[in-house]
Amino acid sequence: MKTDVLVIGGSAAGIVAAMVGRSCYPEKEFLVLRDQPQALVPCGIPYIFGSLGSTDKDVISDEIYAKAGIDLRIDSAVGIDPKGKLCLTSSGAEIAFDRLVLATGSRPYVPEWLPGTALKNVFTIPKDKAALDRIMAGLQGCERIVTIGGGFIGVEVSDELNKLGKSVTIVEILPHVLGLAFDQEIASRAEEILRERGVNLRTGVGAKAILGDGKVSGVELTNGERIDADAVILAMGYRPNTSLAAAAGLPVNEMGFIKVDEYMRTQNPEIFAVGDCAEKRDFVTRKPSAVMLASTATSEARVAGANLYRLSVVKTFSGTIAIFSTAIGDTAFGAAGLTEAAARREGFDIVTGSFTGVDKHPGSLDHAHPQFVKLIAARESGVVLGGEVMGGTSVGELTNLLGFAIENKMSVNSLFTAQIGTHPLLTAPPTAYPLIKAAEAVLREIRR
Repeated sequence: MKTDVLVIGGSAAGIVAAMVGRSCYPEKEFLVLRDQPQALVPCGIPYIFGSLGSTDKDVISDEIYAKAGIDLRIDSAVGIDPKGKLCLTSSGAEIAFDRLVLATGSRPYVPEWLPGTALKNVFTIPKDKAALDRIMAGLQGCERIVTIGGGFIGVEVSDELNKLGKSVTIVEILPHVLGLAFDQEIASRAEEILRERGVNLRTGVGAKAILGDGKVSGVELTNGERIDADAVILAMGYRPNTSLAAAAGLPVNEMGFIKVDEYMRTQNPEIFAVGDCAEKRDFVTRKPSAVMLASTATSEARVAGANLYRLSVVKTFSGTIAIFSTAIGDTAFGAAGLTEAAARREGFDIVTGSFTGVDKHPGSLDHAHPQFVKLIAARESGVVLGGEVMGGTSVGELTNLLGFAIENKMSVNSLFTAQIGTHPLLTAPPTAYPLIKAAEAVLREIRR
């Protein structure tokens, strides 16, 4: 087989790299090689356990490829010859390519140091439909579930299982769940809501061992406490799938990601890497980052797709901005950039400001929700380094707005003087728009 551009991986990054590449270079042939019969919406995976109820409702249709004129092959890449520009698959096929995009994703982390991970009913959360179907079936008869890890995946899966009436306990070694994404005041509120909804939390303590004789019976914590369990979910993060690249001689960094430049090119300029497998550097600190998000992956994929054959100095990836959002019940949480704690830890001279308002006006309207905005800015310049939001469903897009502000190095002065459009049913009031009022609070602190 032969194609102009071969994309290995058919999740978010692979899809977007192929789509954008096809749009930018319509004269080229594109082939996506995917090792799963069906691809899932990655961010929707936690919700298959409750709200969706089935992986079938989280499937990405393959029609997108046919409509875009992109070929799709279900097969696994087992080897790459960069010099010969060949890819060998598990079926024995050889695919010749001119350009290659690696979008091989990541896999759930299973710690070797934790005893009991091989017991029956110990599960991870992979991006694999067949595996997730087996996990859902395995959880049906389990009433007591311990989730080890209180990041976004751990919290979202636990909340969904809690909706089914199961007894769920989250074990998080940090002082708070979601503690890497949010400062204490917001993480604490998320914990309050989780507890109100019936989720049990053990924070500031780690898992010492998963207990059981062939099958899970409980979890022992580092403080000596034992929690009875019918099942354990490991939500301790993900690791990049880079064995294919490493075997082909492509360099990986100290965190295991494929090294890339701002055009998403590897050491070989005709091979690109995007998504969870690709190297990331924090937009603000410039340090290596382990952030793995579908939104980040698709941004990288757009850059790679646009630069496959012609480099554009205005279409580069300038660094990863951690932009997160989630919802627990009817309360949403969002964060972009550095938290206050992270900014201080890195040594930035910062000023913070916050404001609590309402996301509709007047606040007596049905479904109006308090809206809290916190900004973290550099003291000298007022440039926004990070922000956190808590409120109703508008939090998702407000978090994206913070991401735009950070990426464009906007200052709190720019936010303070920004022109906005408002509507009673859709936004906070123009007289007390929380984002602008938070900027005003930062400016007051700077003047002091």
